[in-house]
Amino acid sequence: MGPFAGVLTEPMDTTVPEDRTRYSDRRRNRPSKPDVIPGASAPDGAAATQSEQPEPAATADSKLQRAINTTIAVLGLLLTAPLLLILAIAIKLSSPGPVFYRQARIGMDRRGGRREEGGDEYEKKRVRDLGGAPFRIYKFRTMQVDAERGSGAVWAQELDPRVTSVGRVLRQFRLDELPQLFNVIRGDMNIVGPRPERPAIFADMRGKIENYSGRQRTRPGITGLAQINQSYDSNMDDVRRKVEYDLEYISRRGFAEDLRIMLKTIPVILFRRGGW
Repeated sequence: MGPFAGVLTEPMDTTVPEDRTRYSDRRRNRPSKPDVIPGASAPDGAAATQSEQPEPAATADSKLQRAINTTIAVLGLLLTAPLLLILAIAIKLSSPGPVFYRQARIGMDRRGGRREEGGDEYEKKRVRDLGGAPFRIYKFRTMQVDAERGSGAVWAQELDPRVTSVGRVLRQFRLDELPQLFNVIRGDMNIVGPRPERPAIFADMRGKIENYSGRQRTRPGITGLAQINQSYDSNMDDVRRKVEYDLEYISRRGFAEDLRIMLKTIPVILFRRGGW
């Protein structure tokens, strides 16, 4: 089986606390083609498709940028393959449980054009949706199995007792994020962009922080303007500052900005800035 045999998977619960959107039922019953955007409805009551949903205007997620991100991700996987194997073995030997951890996250919202077309009716539906396309994010496991069983999601903290010895090193150098190169290849993420959040946390933050949903105007990223300027979130003020950075990035995103952030990410990793 080898060190890559196991994957710890959090149930894909994309329902939000306020309204318990029946996303999973729709997903099971949707037609295989074309792909359906969860939470959107066509005028005749049928599920709306991606082809009917225009992406936000002036988006940087063009075919060229997608090709660049995919190329970088493939090269990144090839160059780091020996390291990935070593890390996988270390994780497997250091603590019981799988190598990888998968978790539901909220991605890009591709329905920007519907707001103008649908008016008030669109806004009523928009309140009930998930805020973006849900996907599973891949990470190296850094915590003990079932670490959140008793506590649920909590703020990041230094010397978290739930983090394994190998996991602590991975977090300090942000190496636990490397498997997200697979997410970039799949089209869930870009190399650079706002970090994707869990559905329940997204729903909570959307109600507490102004324009929090604005982060979904582009694909989420492995690194971003917020990540090179701040450490992990430990309180609401940290989240608000990161949202400001994310919105600033979106306002000027492009290849030059992405390249600048990627280059600035290197010293953040090497010198363990903000990693716990």
